[in-house]
Formats: sequence, structure tokens, C-alpha cells
Amino acid sequence: MTSKGRSSGPWQVLSRLIVGLAVPLGLLALSVRLVASPLFLWIEYHRPGFPSDEYGFDAGERMSLGSQGVDYILNWAPPSFLGDVRTANGVPWFTSDEVSHMTDVKGVLQVGLGLALVTVLLAALFWLLRHRKDATGLIRAAVWGAWGTLLLLAVLVVLAVLGWSTFFAEFHSLFFADGTWTFSASDTLIRLYPTQFWIDAAASVAALTVLGCLVVIVSGYRSLRRRRKAVTPQR
Repeated sequence: MTSKGRSSGPWQVLSRLIVGLAVPLGLLALSVRLVASPLFLWIEYHRPGFPSDEYGFDAGERMSLGSQGVDYILNWAPPSFLGDVRTANGVPWFTSDEVSHMTDVKGVLQVGLGLALVTVLLAALFWLLRHRKDATGLIRAAVWGAWGTLLLLAVLVVLAVLGWSTFFAEFHSLFFADGTWTFSASDTLIRLYPTQFWIDAAASVAALTVLGCLVVIVSGYRSLRRRRKAVTPQR
């Protein structure tokens, strides 16, 4: 066996692994990014049945302040970007604890999006380098990545349905220190992003990710069938 033959094995495994991981990471990141947007906020604040703010925010005020929060977790601005948002009387809308938590959210989100982007770019690179030698294996890896994502989502949905409060608390405890992400009903973050907002956001991320997985699965199986027909001798 030549040295080239011996070296192909690890690269094959690595390329398939990266392509498989790129599917859940890429789809989840894209779904989260679509939900973390002014459009989603507008839909939430204007849809029938969304809980009103008992302390007086109307949809326009929610949209303005809520967009500030979304912008902050997506940009590279310092905490003052959010901390300096004030009422007409000069009082900060967001307390130091709220700004601190949003800074933590910003860090987790940007690391997650960055990791997903790097993985997707690596998967694209491996595809360019190896699709002529291992297209079938790479396509299958993507399909299995999609199936694995659907399985993971199914488990998470069951857990969320069985007990949203527990699910929400356990999820936050994975990324944030105890006591840094709980606020009173009168705090701005809760007024802007009540429980129903997070339920809707989680459902939307799940639905978008499922849609993406189905596209990957259908496209993958079609590609595999075309490749099988291309190599099957015609009678």
C-alpha cells in the first residue's frame, strides 16, 4: 500500500465527521440568527394572544427597546450600548444586572455562531477537496447529520413539553451562573421578553431547523439515487 493510500483513511473519517457536524451546527445557527431579528420581534409583539405588558409598554415601545437588546447581543459594542439606553428622565431602562446577563448571552451566542461558521466553512473546504473521491460518503454524512439533528430535537421537544420551566432553567444553567439570569416581573428584560416569547422563539428555532433537516435529507437521498443510477450499467 502506498503512503497516499494509507493517508486517505483518516482524512476520509475527518471530512465526513466535519460535514456531519456542519448540518446541526449550521442549521441551528441559521435558525437562531433568523429568530434573533427585528422581524421576529415585530411578529411577536403584534400577533394576537401575545401577553401585554402589565407595567405599560405598548408594542412600539417594546419594539424599540427589544430591538436594542437584540442588536446588542449580535454586535461588538461594549455594555454601554445597552446600559446607556435611558428614559426621558435619564433613568437607565436596563439595570446593571440585566446588562451583565445580556453581555453573558452575547458571549455565548457569538461563540456558538462563530463555532458554527467555522465548522460550515471547514465542511465546504473538505467538500471541495474530497467530493471527487468521496462524494457518496460526504452526502451520507450530511444526511445522517440531519437525522441526528431531528432525533436531538425530538428529545428536546419532549423535555420542553413535559416541563417548560424545568427545561428553561436547566438550559440556562448550562451556560450561565446561578442567580445571574433570574429577574423580577417588573424588570425591563422580562417585560420585553416574557415566558411566551421564549416558548415561541424555541418553537420557531425548532421548526426552522426541522425544515432545514428535511431539505438536507430529501436533497441528499436524491443525490445518492442519481449517483447510483450513474454507475449502474445500462441494459
